[in-house]
This record gives sequence, structure tokens and C-alpha cells, in this order.
Amino acid sequence: MGDALKGKVAFVTGAAAKRGMGRAVAVRLAQEGADVMVTDKFAAPKSAWAGDEGWGGLADVVKEIEALGQKAAYAVAGVEDSREVEAAVKATIDKFGRIDILVNCAGTRGPVGVSIADGDEKDWKLLFDVNALGTMVVSKYVAKEMIRRNQGGKIVHIASAAGKLACPGSAAYAASKWAVIGITQALAMELAPYKINVNSINPGFFPTNLRDEDATLHSRKKGISVEEFRKEEYKMLSDMVPLKRMGTVEDIADLIYFLVSDQSKYLTGQSINITGGTTPLN
Repeated sequence: MGDALKGKVAFVTGAAAKRGMGRAVAVRLAQEGADVMVTDKFAAPKSAWAGDEGWGGLADVVKEIEALGQKAAYAVAGVEDSREVEAAVKATIDKFGRIDILVNCAGTRGPVGVSIADGDEKDWKLLFDVNALGTMVVSKYVAKEMIRRNQGGKIVHIASAAGKLACPGSAAYAASKWAVIGITQALAMELAPYKINVNSINPGFFPTNLRDEDATLHSRKKGISVEEFRKEEYKMLSDMVPLKRMGTVEDIADLIYFLVSDQSKYLTGQSINITGGTTPLN
């Protein structure tokens, strides 16, 4: 427990999944003294992990934060829905009076292993609605509040290593994450006069609920359990990483804490890889 973020209010999207980055980030910021509004499109999303059946989603994340001695609340809102986002931001201001930190963890992955030639426009539209348009929408309403208060702020978006590399079979996902990086860089320049830092991070291989749909689909095709498929896939992915392991949501939370703390006050417009060394350093 620390107090580096004491008195700060964080708005964290995509925070309902038990094994998601959003939950880990929300809890970490609370550990550092922040009060937190957690949001998600689904109040309690399903998990393909054994033992997660009783997970309460956003309500349970709020309980975790309150157990740390911090204030918390939640709102059900999809980042691509401007009315829901506007309402969630208003609820945050009504309860906490301010937003100092935005961490946008909301995202979707879509089909894996599908070429552009075989792709479905509906999948592309969904990915861009959530990953790209959603980044714009949540940034818009939070940035307005930060500008209104004129006390600076910190914004971090989760992009992806796929946003910096050729990604055959996942072009829609990669393109949507390239868009997140572009939005981040433009927003950083637009908000710099207000002393609002805007950065994004590019995770590599991480075992989160974002992989659930793909693991379920491919385990069925192989005729094995989800757990067996996950074990095989995670070993393969870990072997590809120079540090010989997949990342953890705690690794993400550590980096984001740095980016929303005063330790990074001269850092803005950056897109930072967190990949264990699997991507170029650019």
C-alpha cells in the first residue's frame, strides 16, 4: 500500500473480467491511494477459466477496492456508446467530483487466423467500433472534464504489440490497435497545453480473458479441453519470448502505475512495448 495517488480519482474501463488487465489496474491504483470508478460493457462477463463461475464482475472489483480502504463505484457502459460513456463520466463527477486518471483497458480481439480475403466486414466493424471509436469516445468525455478542471491529468490506452507488427490472420485487430496508437499520439498533442499526459502501451502475450473465445473455439476443433489447449498455447507463446514467459496482468498494472504517477510527468505521446522482448524497440 502506498499513497502516491492519494486524493486522485481514476476512471478505468474494461475492468469487469476476473483475469483482465482492467481489474488488475483498478486494484493497483487503489493500492496506491486512488479512488476508482470501474466500468465495462458487461457487469459480470463470463470466463472460460475453471473456478471462475462465481465471479461477480464489477461489483466484486468495487469490493476489492473498498477492502483496500479506498472509495469505489461502477457503471455499466460500452466505450463505443457515447450516451453510456457520458453517463458514466457524469456519475463519476457526481460521486467523486473529479477525474484525474483515465486508463482505457476496454477492447475486443475478434476472430484469429482469418485472412483479409476471407474476412467478414461485421467483424471489422465491431473491432473498430470498440477498439478505435471506443478509444475516441471515452477520451472525449474524460478529456472534457480534465480540461474543465484545468488541473492536468493522465490518460493511458491499452493498444497492442499487434499495432506495431504485421499480424497475418488478425489484420482487423491489428489495424484497430494501430488506430489506438494514432489516436494516442494526436490526443497527446491536443491535450499538452492543458498539462494532460497521454500515452499507450503495447502488450505482447498475456493470459487474460481476451483469449477465452479463441481458446474455446480451437479446443473444440482439436477435441481437447480448454485447459489443455491453453496449456499448449501458453507453452508455445512463452517459448517465443526472450524472457521465456508470458506477461502477467500485474506487469501491466506496474507500467500503468508509472505512467499515471508523477514519475512520468515529462512523458507524453508515447507507445510503449511491454512484450518480454518479442517486438522491435521502435
